Amino acid sequence: MKQKKSSRKLEPLYFLIVFFLLFGSLGYVMGTPNMLNTLMNTAYSLLIETVFYIMGITVLSGALGKILVEFGVVGILEKLLRPLMKPLWNLPGVAALGGVLTFLSDNPAIITLANDRNFSKYFKRYQLISITNFGTAFGMGLVVIVFMAGRGFASAAIIGLVGAFIGSMISTRISQKLILKAKPEFDTFVAGEGSQQKTQEQETEEVKEEGLFLRILNSLLDGGKQGVELGLAIIPGVLIISTFVMMLTFGPGENGYTGAAYEGIALLPAIAEKLDFIFDWLFGFKSPELLAFPMTSLGAVGAALGLVPKFQASGLIDGNAIAVFTAMGMCWSGYLSTHTAMLDSLGYRDLTSKAIIAHTIGGLCAGIIAHWLFVLVGLF
Repeated sequence: MKQKKSSRKLEPLYFLIVFFLLFGSLGYVMGTPNMLNTLMNTAYSLLIETVFYIMGITVLSGALGKILVEFGVVGILEKLLRPLMKPLWNLPGVAALGGVLTFLSDNPAIITLANDRNFSKYFKRYQLISITNFGTAFGMGLVVIVFMAGRGFASAAIIGLVGAFIGSMISTRISQKLILKAKPEFDTFVAGEGSQQKTQEQETEEVKEEGLFLRILNSLLDGGKQGVELGLAIIPGVLIISTFVMMLTFGPGENGYTGAAYEGIALLPAIAEKLDFIFDWLFGFKSPELLAFPMTSLGAVGAALGLVPKFQASGLIDGNAIAVFTAMGMCWSGYLSTHTAMLDSLGYRDLTSKAIIAHTIGGLCAGIIAHWLFVLVGLF
């Protein structure tokens, strides 16, 4: 207890050391005025050129997702996918609904279902915990695919989707094995725990009193509103994380450091070059700068998407990179920032490390599989 108190007292000192070391290094290389101007100009450029573009996608995809739920299409998809759940993910058939909903929205949608006793009663305890891995692997999937397709890489994005699909199976299965190894007693069914919320499937089966036109209009507007909320939610991640990552990824401009957007000290590429042969074989990355995308996806896939336009303008990406980006972006989908909260809401915070280890492996496998699938498809 005393050690914890003493370590907390030293936290401000540790923070100041890291803070001044980091920004002192940036200021020393770039010049302090240039560093500050680059920070602001990069954040502004990302806001105008990337965030609003992503928000437009989230509004449209949110409206599409809501109308698919309203008219029972999600229910049909869930029934079609249900037979695959047990053999591929070792999950009950109703878990397919969670995969569809997180694909249309974001990771936390799976927790809304998991806290519903009408949903969770079909699961064994270890399966219910592993659903955080399953749902996360599809989080913001529609947004990612539409974004990549909008950049002109639709076919590569589909290959990436297949990679994420396989990565989710690997992550979910590993998570289940780790949980059972640590907690053998969790091989029992959940005894109706959780709230009594209605699932999305049940809501769509209720009789609607509104007319057809109002149902369509309300679904589009409600889904669009949710898209705006999602678009607003990704702003901090894109502006803070992407700005910082870009300053560590890109070097000076043609005229040196001028304070313009997207200048930096090129630290990440310098590190990646030392292991370039590994990333080339595993992911097919021809430029070390591309490693910034999967690294950013660890915290927020929305922020990672903010890197793509700059990569494309610099001529760094091709179809293979987009396939790997899609697979790893979808599969990881910011799991480092969401897994703890998701497992905490389920009441299993102590198993967070096992879920994170499993998902790290699953995301890496997703990227590797997407790369080699792209190579295979290119042979035909």
